Amino acid sequence: MTLPAQSEAVGPLAGHVLLTGGTGFVGQALLERLLVSHPDTTITVLVRGKGSVSGADRLAKLLSKPVFKPWRERVGKDEAARIFAERVIAHEGSLTEPGVLPADLDVVIHSASTVSFDPPIDEAFATNVGGARALYAALAASGSDPHVVHVSTCYVGGIRKGVLLEARLPHEVDWRAEADAAGRARDRAELASREPAVLKRLMAEARAARGKQGPQAVAQATETARQEMVKRRLVEAGRTRAQSLGWTDVYTMTKAFAERAAEEAWGAGHRLSIVRPSVIESALAHPFPGWIDGFKVADPLILAFGRGQLPDFPGVPDSVLDVIPVDHVVNAVLAAAATPPPAGAPRYLHVASGASNPLPFHSMYENVRAYFTANPIPDDVRGTAHVPTWQFPGDRRVERALKRAERGADLADRVLERLPSTPRTRDRQRGLDRRRSDLAVMRSLSELYRAYVGTEQIFDDTQARRLQAAIPERQAEDLGFDPTRIDWNDYLQRVHFPAITGLMRVFSRRGGERAAAAEPPALPQRSDVVAVFDLEGTVVDSNIVLQYLWVKQADAGSVQVLAETAALLAALPAYLAAERRDRGEFVRTFLRRYAGMPSARLAASVRGGYTDTLLAHTSAAALERVREHRAAGHRTVLLTGSIGTLASPVAELFDEVVASEMHEADGVLTGYLARPPLVDEARASWLSRFAEREGIDLTKSYGYGDSAADLPWLALVGTATAVNPDARLSREALRRRWRIVDWRRGGVTRADLTPV
Repeated sequence: MTLPAQSEAVGPLAGHVLLTGGTGFVGQALLERLLVSHPDTTITVLVRGKGSVSGADRLAKLLSKPVFKPWRERVGKDEAARIFAERVIAHEGSLTEPGVLPADLDVVIHSASTVSFDPPIDEAFATNVGGARALYAALAASGSDPHVVHVSTCYVGGIRKGVLLEARLPHEVDWRAEADAAGRARDRAELASREPAVLKRLMAEARAARGKQGPQAVAQATETARQEMVKRRLVEAGRTRAQSLGWTDVYTMTKAFAERAAEEAWGAGHRLSIVRPSVIESALAHPFPGWIDGFKVADPLILAFGRGQLPDFPGVPDSVLDVIPVDHVVNAVLAAAATPPPAGAPRYLHVASGASNPLPFHSMYENVRAYFTANPIPDDVRGTAHVPTWQFPGDRRVERALKRAERGADLADRVLERLPSTPRTRDRQRGLDRRRSDLAVMRSLSELYRAYVGTEQIFDDTQARRLQAAIPERQAEDLGFDPTRIDWNDYLQRVHFPAITGLMRVFSRRGGERAAAAEPPALPQRSDVVAVFDLEGTVVDSNIVLQYLWVKQADAGSVQVLAETAALLAALPAYLAAERRDRGEFVRTFLRRYAGMPSARLAASVRGGYTDTLLAHTSAAALERVREHRAAGHRTVLLTGSIGTLASPVAELFDEVVASEMHEADGVLTGYLARPPLVDEARASWLSRFAEREGIDLTKSYGYGDSAADLPWLALVGTATAVNPDARLSREALRRRWRIVDWRRGGVTRADLTPV
């Protein structure tokens, strides 16, 4: 296909334009440029509703976005609103269900597609291929005969070396068969995930991680893991199938198949232009330098480098990283739209920089390193993030180093989970979590971008340059897309890097770590809230095993305690197994050791030496916090998995004590509980009922716990505090931005037990 000669100048676009993807990055820029520079157009935007917001409302809200700001300021807010309402029409529908399209369309700009390189295979095909098929079928049914500008990507050529021409792709893959197979992939993955052996494995893993939180937590974790497994399989299916057919990923493969769908449905007897941009990034000049709507293709890699998360990378330093500003893409698309090819002769244009103004990957690296050295990202540990120096060791060495680091992090995690909870171990856990996060980022980015930063492919732009040359000289600077006008150092340092770092909430710190260290605010005076305290491990440095030994010591002395300790050690494997299976089972099993003890004798032991021992293990900070809540008018509740008698020394400080109760026969404990123990999610159920009965606002209430077993009920309150938390609660507290405190035992006497 021959493009217009230079004498056939590219003029402004006119008529009725249908735009898909209008709420996306490129779509917003296209809509803005049509309104600003092509006044004789009416634009219908295919837009779907989202939740309770209609498509028309979503479209109207676009006018307030930054892309329209210069235009709004230039013509005035009211005039911009009038023009927008007069020239922009919302067409309710989706890409796969576009509905009945207008019959008077002159131009269609199809810019909608999935924005992920690595989506599940069925989703990629449904959006990129199914969407294109549905759009062209709806166009054929409408009676319109518009010039269609189909926005694709340069990377549809797949994994190859050399020059990719602006031409029809040479592959002969049966794209319809691939689309049908992809549509069935989810059914296969869902069925496989429900196999009994798979579900048993997932349940075992969930029980090991969430067993202490209760059976529903295990069930939820199992189902979440199953759904994640299905998604992973579908993502892997897309990646593997694409690579087996010669494409980098499922995104580029499905974009290639969408081109074929366009050629077959519209290219045979209608006017079709296929525009292939390379990596689209922030605007060079229009609507203003640095305009961008969220992070784009290269930005996660850039920011991960700036955060110090990529000590090295499997890129080829002398490969070309083909980047193009979004305003160049918009200008090229609209120039193509204004100069339709003959019917039946599709035209192909590469909007790229690599052939005319290449940006080597090593130059991009040097620019990124220079920028973040001069403008480091704040870091909670080191003050500012460490900017790495890459050696470009190659794929294999990076992969081996990454696997070693991942194995080391897994081993360290297993060790830390078994260590006692101390500030030092929690600091190590935070550091390890951060390390694992960095490794996950490196793994993800390495797999996703390896082909793009190591490509030896150049995108021919001969026809695009000829179209650029047809733009009148007086308009070329504003409406052109000549990549040779880009000074890469200036664009990266002055325009693009400041734009994407500006999206980081001014180098925001890690919120979880900051929240964990923050001092609690003053308690508000109110009577409709509750402060719930776990006893064991939170208020008192103890557990039901220690409590039993304290009772025995108060009742029979040290000799008896030694004998009981020996017996406990012998029974320890059984107790540990019971606790791993179910916290309630462990409580039931252990409390049977009280069988045969008269209840009066137990009470006497508690009033005697047991109380002194328990107080020696009680946190003065915990009791002070209880008093603060009571002084603020809050209800206070003490929760214990043990029997109420053993909590009686501190019971008067609380409005309510919720504990287990042992069955008695003729004043003697039988070893059985009078009702199921209140542990894990049973506590959450009790707390919900208590709040409803007492008129308590849980969203304004407080909770204090030490174990992952406390998560179900801690999650119900508005302000949760992790006290001396175990590894799993500590990790969850950081994720949820809960406060973490260390309450040390000691300093409490019987005189401190006077209630407020």
